[in-house]
Amino acid sequence: MADIEFTNEPELETTGLQEAIVSDSELKNWLVDFVGDKHSPEDGQVTVEMVVHTMADEFPELLMAIAEENWIRGYQQAIHDVTVGEKLIKEEAEKREQEDDTSESD
Repeated sequence: MADIEFTNEPELETTGLQEAIVSDSELKNWLVDFVGDKHSPEDGQVTVEMVVHTMADEFPELLMAIAEENWIRGYQQAIHDVTVGEKLIKEEAEKREQEDDTSESD
């Protein structure tokens, strides 16, 4: 597998990566044990970031599917936002044009 390089730039960091995982289900218990064995954290706490790194190493297909879906949804949202923004700008321009026409006729 190709090496995955993670950036360590605070402005790009996702909130929640440093949170310890609460094992409140059978799957989480298994995953926390697996990741804990792999990373051997000094404080015994397995974080979300450790799980992400482990999944990138052990099951990259899952993370790629999630990333692709997230990218597609983000792209769709951006297109929607641009469309709504263009509509609002057009409506505001028409409103100002009507106000200018009304004030000129007075």
